Amino acid sequence: MTLDKLRDEAVDRLFTAVLSLQNVDECYRFFDDLCTVGEIKSLAQRLEVARMLRRGDTYHQIELGTGASTATISRVKRCLHYGSDGYQTVLQRMEEGKDGSV
Repeated sequence: MTLDKLRDEAVDRLFTAVLSLQNVDECYRFFDDLCTVGEIKSLAQRLEVARMLRRGDTYHQIELGTGASTATISRVKRCLHYGSDGYQTVLQRMEEGKDGSV
């Protein structure tokens, strides 16, 4: 399982650090220090692809809306259907929050 390969103390500390962030501004500041702009944009693009797939958008609509390649869309779709339910969990919670983020 992928999670078992990923799990170690350093990754636990990273995820604990992310969970300690209290608002979007703190997230911007932390991720600005942690990642390149390209890495952040790539992560954001994948989440947007997942959101659009879950909504039922076509590959063409997703390509136009996000600039994602069909390979990226396919990978995200595979994760949505056969992954660890991470996208599903986050998107469902964002929808339940009704904060306009999804």
